Amino acid sequence: MQNNTKNKPSSLPLDQVLPDGQVVNRVWLQERGFDRSRIDFFLLSGKLVRVGRGAYRRFGPPLKWEHYVYSLQELGIDLHVGGRSALDILGYTHYLEMSGVKKIALYSETPLPNWITSIEEIVFEHHIIHCFHSLDKNALTIKSFGHWDWQLLISSVELALIELLCDVRDEADFLVVDKYFESATSLRPKLVNALLLQCTQIKAKRLFMWFAKRHNHAWVHELDTHTIDLGSGKRVIVKGGALDKEYQITVPREMSGNAQSFF
Repeated sequence: MQNNTKNKPSSLPLDQVLPDGQVVNRVWLQERGFDRSRIDFFLLSGKLVRVGRGAYRRFGPPLKWEHYVYSLQELGIDLHVGGRSALDILGYTHYLEMSGVKKIALYSETPLPNWITSIEEIVFEHHIIHCFHSLDKNALTIKSFGHWDWQLLISSVELALIELLCDVRDEADFLVVDKYFESATSLRPKLVNALLLQCTQIKAKRLFMWFAKRHNHAWVHELDTHTIDLGSGKRVIVKGGALDKEYQITVPREMSGNAQSFF
């Protein structure tokens, strides 16, 4: 049913409608009763400031990445923070950004608005979800942020690891993932099984099993590996690497165990 309160002129001041730190667009403001002329007045008076083309916020201190992610969610974009960013947020940090610019990996099935790329102090890396058709209900977790208790969707450790593996391209990627797996001592085997069953990328599933066997944490022995489709044929991941006989993938030579040279 259509909300009949939308687009009616608002008698409320801007600060009672738009929370401090939230980024919105003109459509969002107009749906809450602020017409074009009133929005333009807010901009001229400094009550609203431009974040990027077509995006606005109330005047205030610099925003954190959480403000932007929550704002995107509130604008109706189905997304979550995933991959390496999720692992770092969940306490698995191993690397610091050398440039001093924070990078946040966002996963969604649809493009992000152009204004998000104009943010200078934070780099938002957009990843199109391509390894899953659907996700287990426990694959995402919630992070509360700020005095508003804004709810941000974050990948679970289990999902974040698979998201990382979906984008492994070379030896450097192997080294990064290896450090995260080293710390992944308490994964939930039931969730791991569910995600590996739902994952559509053979490479990511083989890599997961290879890293799991390499680190041999206690949860690995509770996996039901017989139900996981690992496909057939060889996969060249690291050019000039060694072929792992069990999972038929090429891996860095210095990390190989039961592997043979592959050309």
